[in-house]
Amino acid sequence: MNNKIKSWLIPLIALTVFLLSWELASFMVYLRPTRFPAPSKLLLSFLDLTFSGYPAGVTIDQHLLKTIERIIIGFLLSVSLGVPLGLLIGGFHALDRLTSTIIAFCRSVATLSLLPLAIVWFGTGEQAKIFLITYGCFWVMLSNVIEAVKQVDPVMMNAAKTMDTDGIELFLKVVLPSALPRVFAGMRISLGVGFMVIVGAEMIGTVIGLGSLIMEARTFYRTDITMVGMLILGLMGFLMTSGLAWLEKQQEHNRTSA
Repeated sequence: MNNKIKSWLIPLIALTVFLLSWELASFMVYLRPTRFPAPSKLLLSFLDLTFSGYPAGVTIDQHLLKTIERIIIGFLLSVSLGVPLGLLIGGFHALDRLTSTIIAFCRSVATLSLLPLAIVWFGTGEQAKIFLITYGCFWVMLSNVIEAVKQVDPVMMNAAKTMDTDGIELFLKVVLPSALPRVFAGMRISLGVGFMVIVGAEMIGTVIGLGSLIMEARTFYRTDITMVGMLILGLMGFLMTSGLAWLEKQQEHNRTSA
């Protein structure tokens, strides 16, 4: 059997067995439907969310698109700030020593603990949500970029310098290509943090968004809708991080073939 087909077939069989076992356990009341709804119930709830919406009139596509918008804006802001700052700090040892304690402290602060401050500073609108997502993603992105620059092989740096390569040319030809794999890894981790933060960020001042949907459903004991929201959020995160992994592979392929 073709290895590529096998790599898809085995997980598909495992998933099918899992879903059938889950459905059977629910049918035989080993799992309480109010606490752990069957896959068939989740499918019906998804269809209800698609056509009727929850809360009434807010359909799943509206929740999904708004959440994607918030995560992408926060993520792109964190990348646009974290990458240049990380390259700068990582490139200067004195600057790294000066900022390392501050970065370690800020990264250790739980993002959702800033929720009350975000409301005070930005109100309950979109700015507060974007701030929380950006904050959570930024420190992860910054730390990874700094480490990526610091771990550039010094032998390569010295070899380039012996050929009169310095300044911007050294950065573009040696530092940046060597740091890119870890930068991409940082982007994937940072995006994952964004997905963790979004549920808490969407607790405030909105009824649109997957985080808001999950919290609203939990309030009214709609476990089925809560689980549908979680599954969609997980699938969305998987697809977006897979996209970044694909971009990383393309970059690596282009670099090695150049």
